[in-house]
Parts: sequence; structure tokens; C-alpha cells
Amino acid sequence: MKHQSLHRAAFGGIALTIALGPALALGATTGSPAIPVVARGYRAPVLPSAASEIVGITAQPFVGIRLHDAIAMALRKNPDLAIAGENVKIARYAVVAAKGNFDLRFQIAPSVAHVTEAPTNAFFAGPNFSPIVQNQQKVAGTLSALLPGGQSVSVGLSQSKTIDNTIINAFDPSYATSLNVGLDQPLLRGAGMNPAREQLQLAVAGSRAARAQARAQTAATIAAVESTYWQLVAAWRAVAIAQSALHEAMLQEGSVNRLVLHGAAAPIERTEAQSQVESFRATLDSALQQVAGLQNSLKSQILSESNDPIWLANLVPTSPARALPKVSNLNVLVERALQDRPEIAQSAATQEEAAIALASAKNGVLPKIDLTLGYQSNGFAGIPTNVNPLGSGPVTPVPGYLAGSMAQSYHNLWGGRFPVYNAQITYTTTFGHRSSHAALATARAKARIAALQSKSLVDRIVIENRNALQAYRSALARLAATRAARIAAKAVYDSEVRKYKNGASTTFLVLQRQVQLEQARGAELQAQTDLNVAVVEIERASGTILAKNHVKLAALGTGIKP
Repeated sequence: MKHQSLHRAAFGGIALTIALGPALALGATTGSPAIPVVARGYRAPVLPSAASEIVGITAQPFVGIRLHDAIAMALRKNPDLAIAGENVKIARYAVVAAKGNFDLRFQIAPSVAHVTEAPTNAFFAGPNFSPIVQNQQKVAGTLSALLPGGQSVSVGLSQSKTIDNTIINAFDPSYATSLNVGLDQPLLRGAGMNPAREQLQLAVAGSRAARAQARAQTAATIAAVESTYWQLVAAWRAVAIAQSALHEAMLQEGSVNRLVLHGAAAPIERTEAQSQVESFRATLDSALQQVAGLQNSLKSQILSESNDPIWLANLVPTSPARALPKVSNLNVLVERALQDRPEIAQSAATQEEAAIALASAKNGVLPKIDLTLGYQSNGFAGIPTNVNPLGSGPVTPVPGYLAGSMAQSYHNLWGGRFPVYNAQITYTTTFGHRSSHAALATARAKARIAALQSKSLVDRIVIENRNALQAYRSALARLAATRAARIAAKAVYDSEVRKYKNGASTTFLVLQRQVQLEQARGAELQAQTDLNVAVVEIERASGTILAKNHVKLAALGTGIKP
């Protein structure tokens, strides 16, 4: 068995060596890595001619689209911007909810009670030792509020009417009123910074962060739409250049065919002309493929639904070539960016959140000392029963200020006839404070992280503006150079055609000059596209792209139906 395994391994090794022999020999002679031969002798199959087209497009008529309209559609129908807009609303509602902690609270509690109790002795019994029957009607109301400084304030007012058949009662019915005013004031922990105030400040900072995030996302989307738009302009112009080159090559092919028929040119020149025609036809197909890809990219940026009719449109940019802006120097660009870039506002909000958390953590390590102050004014009145609970003898007269109904009770209340004052200090502490100190250390670390991130952002903005300005100036220089090269190539091509017509040139040279001309046209077009994209990048990097497009966050995503 072992002998058979060795035999199979040896046979497989020999077969592999035979198969890779040419490749291994090539590697050994040239000193380069061995390269396997793949698809040896491949020849493309014979295929029927197919017209160039863009898939999924009703080719005619073309539908023009302006850059301004494309940006407006992206702002209204881009799903990511719609989500960003909703996040801004959510953050705004969070601020409203946090302010609700300081809303004035009102509570009212009317109640009635009917109580029957067994008599326990001659005094605590009804007439003739009957059960004690008590009926009470009561209304209590309270106003309370939490103040931003951490204070709790409450004001309560209550009144009650009691009918009681107990024989020792001097009043039946009796009317009781009460006014309570209370204040709880934190002296250390919770003073100034408290959970409710922290929640509100964090909500406000979070709202700023959400707004800045939406603005940053909007700026990036606008920049992407503009960049795609100008690339689509270049792609359609590349198609026009390819069509022109193909037309000229076909005219050249016709001229060569006529010369071959008259014996004035060799048949091989006809083959060369045909080869050049097919080469330009392939270039045209590639240019159309680039148009299709850019159209799909632009549509995905400005549309939210896959069944939108615009997906079937053959979009053609109609905005005129943009005028070159007056570009400031680097220092001016950076200064403007540090004021207008939404990322700066977002970073500031992050630092603000870290500062709020740090202030709360510092407050959390303090001892908890609370001062409680209270004032209570009581009112009372009733209808005297004029009954001696001892059964005989004179009845002690009731003071006049106690005899009366509910109105007399309130008169005693507002007059402060029966006041109560109280004050209390409560001290609470936790030995060790490990949780509070850990929270403080964490908050300090997060504050440092926020500061470092802010510094990194500033450095990144400086670099982005530096690169954007460099790209703009380089694109300007390339555009001037490629324009001159295209003019020279056109002159050389026209000269070569004239020489060919006079018999002083060859088909090969004419075709070569044509290729050089088309390459020069393509280079000039690429330089113009790079310049357009560089202008967009300067606007994004300097933070002017939002103001330039008059962006309103309230309109983000309003064109999308969930």
C-alpha cells in the first residue's frame, strides 16, 4: 500500500513537471518568477455586430438636467439626507423633552370619606353611646417645580369639611384649611449642576451636533453630485470625441479603399484603416459605458425609488461650463473653513458635551448637603355645638375667630393665626466614592479625547485646503498645457492629411497622427474635468459649498415617502 502511494506521488510530480516545463524554463532563463500559461491560443469567437447602447435607457429623446436641479433633487430625495434631517428633528425634540423637567406641575385631589367606628368610651362615642359617624369632604391642590439651580419649590393648599357626631366635639361641622410652602436647596452636590440641568445641556449640545452632522453630510452629498455631474459632462464630450474620431477614421477608410481599387495604394493600407476604425469603435463603446456608469451614479444620488421614471431617462447635463471662481490664498481659505465648515461646529458640540459630563462628574464627588425650609399656615373654624361633654354645667364659650364656616377658616389661614416654621439640613456621604471618582476620571479622559480630536480636525482641514488649492492650480496649468498640445496635434494631423493627399505620406502616418490628436483631445478634456472637480473640492474644503447652494436643513428628504 505504501509502495502504491509513493508510485502515485512520483507519477503526479513527473506530470506536473511536464505541464509546467515551459513556464519553469522561462523563469529559470530570465530570473523572473515562473508564470503559468493560461488560455493558450485563445481566439475570440465570431459574434454578430451589436449597436452601442446604454442598458435600461429609452435612448431618445435625451433629457437635459441642470446642476442646480440635480442638487435640489439630491437634497429632497437622497435617503441618507432624509435620515439626517429626521435626526435633527429628533435632537430638537430631545431639547424640548429635557426642558420638560422644569415644567410647572399642578396636582389636585378631591376626596370624600365616610367612616363609622365603634364607641370606645362615653367621651368617644356618638349620642347615647351610638357609633361614631364621620363624614369628610376634602380638596388638596399642589404646585411644584424644579429650578435649573437644583432647587425644588412647592406650594400646597387644602381645605376640608368634617361632620362628626362625637359628643365631645366643640364644632360640628368643622372647617380646616392649610397652606404649605417648601423649598429644598442643595448646597454642594446637585447645586448648579444636577441631572435635569445636565440632561438639558447635553440635549442642546446634541442638537447642535445633529445639525452640524446633517450639514456635513449635506456638503459631502452636494460635492459628490457636482463631481459626478461634471464627470458626466466630460463623459458625454468623450463620446462626442470618439464619434468624431470614428467618423474621420471611416472617411479615411473610404479614401484608402478608393485608392486600393485604383491601384494607387497597397491592400495592406486598407487593412490598417479598417483596424483603426474598429479601434475607434471600441473606444466609442468604452465611452458609452462610462456614460452609463456615471448616469447610474448620479441617479442613485438624486433619486430615492427604483421605479422613478428618471431611471429610464438618458440624462444630458445642460448647465454651462462654470466660470472659474476667484480663489483666495491658503490662509484665507483656512480661516473661512475654520468658521464655516460644519465639522468645526460638530467638534465644538462634542467638546461641549465632554465639558458638561466633566462638570457633572466633578459635582458628583462632592458631599451631599441639602437645606430644607418650610412654612405652613393653618386655618380653622366651625359651627359651635354648645354642648358640655360632661353633661352639666356651663359651656365654655368658643372664641369669635373660630366660629364660622369655610370663609372664617380661610380668614384665619391668610391671617397667619396658626403658623408653623421648620428648617432642616441633611448630610449624606458615601465612604470611598469609588463610583464618583471613576466617573470623574472617565470624564476627564473623554474631555482630553475631544480636545485631541478637535486639534486633529483643524490639522486635517488645513491639509484639505492645501491639497484642494494645489489640485486647482495644477489643473489650471494642465488645462493650458493640454489645450496647446491639442492645437498642435490638430495642426500636425491636418498637415499629415494634406501630405497624404499629395502623395507625400502614408496611411499609417495619417492614422498615427489621428490617434495622437484624439489622445490630445482626451487629455484636454480630462484636464477640464479635473479643474471642475478641483473647484468643487475647494468649495467643500473651505466650507462655502452650503452657502453657495442655499441649503435649508428643514427641506432635507422632504421629497421621500416612507
